[in-house]
Amino acid sequence: MPRLVLRSIATTLSCATLAIALGAQGDQIVTVTDRPADHRVDVLVGGRPFTSYRYPGSLQKPVLYPIRSAGGTVVTRGYPLEPKPGERADHPHHVGHWFNYGDVNGYDFWGHSDATPEASKPKMGTIVHKGITHIGSGTDRGELGVTANWVVPGGSILLHEETRFVFSGGERRRVVDRVTTWTAADQAVTFADTKEGAFGIRVARALDHPSKTPEVLVSAANPKETERRLDTTGATGRYIGSDGKAGEEVWGTRGAWMGLTGIVDGQPVTVAIFDHPSNHGHPTYWHARGYGLFAANPLGRQGYDPAQPPATLTLQPGQSVTFRHRILVEDGHLDAAGLEGEQARFAGSLDRR
Repeated sequence: MPRLVLRSIATTLSCATLAIALGAQGDQIVTVTDRPADHRVDVLVGGRPFTSYRYPGSLQKPVLYPIRSAGGTVVTRGYPLEPKPGERADHPHHVGHWFNYGDVNGYDFWGHSDATPEASKPKMGTIVHKGITHIGSGTDRGELGVTANWVVPGGSILLHEETRFVFSGGERRRVVDRVTTWTAADQAVTFADTKEGAFGIRVARALDHPSKTPEVLVSAANPKETERRLDTTGATGRYIGSDGKAGEEVWGTRGAWMGLTGIVDGQPVTVAIFDHPSNHGHPTYWHARGYGLFAANPLGRQGYDPAQPPATLTLQPGQSVTFRHRILVEDGHLDAAGLEGEQARFAGSLDRR
């Protein structure tokens, strides 16, 4: 059994690092460090940065940002937090990895950002980080437990969220397992049908599909260029779906997994999302766009296929739903057979406590 250290937030110091240097597998030691003054928790594998859980007041939901491969390649877009020249300067609500939804009792948690027009804000929701329940570091995995509230204008709470992240890695791979439970507060909560969801990653420019139309890019001097232009430099991404579809044809399909491969900083890399069979809506629909949005949506249906009846999930007060997903970042190209094998292993491990 893996050795793990857990600690309640009540005993967390102002800046606590929990590290266990055990065994000879130094490249697999996962260190989770709480940095409350910076509103983030850092995750390292073998002493190398992997990702950070970030919850500053400037964001409308907690995120994992950035996400790196085992070789150190950043696979998430920098804009809007750290704009990089040549990136697409669109959808400022797409930051790192997040999990939310676009129609919860009529409120949009998906599209909310600092760029949201004032006229739209009354119908926007915010996921507010509440606390850290445990932090653990170990020889082959690290853990982070957090809580949050889904809040609407006026201060009412629709959902209480509990999330447990399990971080792991090896010589050529990095893995995030996320188990998230949403519990309705003091009123019924309905997730209506929309394509705007849910378990998302905004990937680095190199993992975009080559553009076919002009777009607004990040400039070398300012956050955005003033004119749209067509520039496919360095865009090498290609989706692989579990149903056999590939490229931009994967949007709106259903399947247990989706992979995205490309060349980032001269190195081949695969980013994949896996949907656990226990999840509501499995196999999930995919809101996977060539411009860099990579998302699984277990709550939408008609938003992807107008011929289907709308999907609706309602939680009564105190009722919960739990989702389990895995993010894999692999140094190298994984094909369909390799991704299918990864899905089988994930499906066979319901809970990695």
